[in-house]
Amino acid sequence: MATATPLPDTISDILGIGGFAGELLSMLLGAALVGTIMLTMTAFAGPWAKRKITAAFTDRVSVNRIGPMGLGTIIVDAVRLLSKELIIPEGSDRPAYDIAPVVLAGSAILGFAVIPMGNGIHLADPETGLVFVFAVASIASLGLLMGGYASNNKYSLLGGLRAVAQNIAYEIPLVVTAASVVLFTGSLQMSEIVAAQSAELTTIAGLRIPAWFAFVNPFAFVLFMVANLAEVGRNPFDTPEAPTEIVGGYQTEYSSVYFVLFYLGEFVHIFLGGAIIATLFLGGPAGPFLPGFVWFTIKIWAVFLFTQWCRSAVPRVRIDQIIEIGWKGLLVLSFANLVLTAVILGVLGI
Repeated sequence: MATATPLPDTISDILGIGGFAGELLSMLLGAALVGTIMLTMTAFAGPWAKRKITAAFTDRVSVNRIGPMGLGTIIVDAVRLLSKELIIPEGSDRPAYDIAPVVLAGSAILGFAVIPMGNGIHLADPETGLVFVFAVASIASLGLLMGGYASNNKYSLLGGLRAVAQNIAYEIPLVVTAASVVLFTGSLQMSEIVAAQSAELTTIAGLRIPAWFAFVNPFAFVLFMVANLAEVGRNPFDTPEAPTEIVGGYQTEYSSVYFVLFYLGEFVHIFLGGAIIATLFLGGPAGPFLPGFVWFTIKIWAVFLFTQWCRSAVPRVRIDQIIEIGWKGLLVLSFANLVLTAVILGVLGI
């Protein structure tokens, strides 16, 4: 299948530049554009949308005093947090303490390099794109553990250890469930996974139902959504930073710009999870009438809305229950889904 021209090549053609320097400049400009889009959405999601959604679910009044609909809160919060004093805990492991927030935020942004967002908005389309996005997303666990360990705070250390234990327990079901999608497509290339969902599954009362894997295999879709909640640390899986138990977990001792990076990384990871779900199960940027990028944005914001609904409505479970659910529940179900998918495809000769 012919794929859309990668964004750096499009930029290179528009600017009329070539050679190594031209390719490098085009790649940097493309990465800056995609990064700016994601960071802008994160800026809306963190200080503003999260509060608005939580207030709607809990029947409270949210931010509404600064700017229209309270949108000025985004700028005010950025200035407020960045202007705070950066306090370094005594006895902290300074190199690890400094690097941890960058690792968390950077790993999430890097994952968007292989996500097809529609209309040629993708930076690269390697044959192992799905492996790449899971690999870079998993680096976040290292950042959380580094932050918890380096803070010289027992609550931070507990939060970091909880984060690693939780991520390991749920990353395996996440990858195994994604493997069931690969069985359908026969490819790890993100564009091929999107293309495999472009066919028509069925027609009901004149309404065309696309062959999105959320419709083809809804069980896998549900498993992936649950495992993704654990990966992004949303209820009922937010024990790594449970404020009623361990103050703030791995980020307890972080302030100023470092706290902003942790906060930023958390929401970028939520959007990356939404992007992966949209690509694997919701047809990527596919949709009627509107441009592909608009549909892609709608889908990842829908996943974000779901995570915020869980944050407001679902109670937190204990860390031992979380580990048990992951290893004894989702892991078994994900392997059962993989085997059943392989058997069905083998019987159908697909």
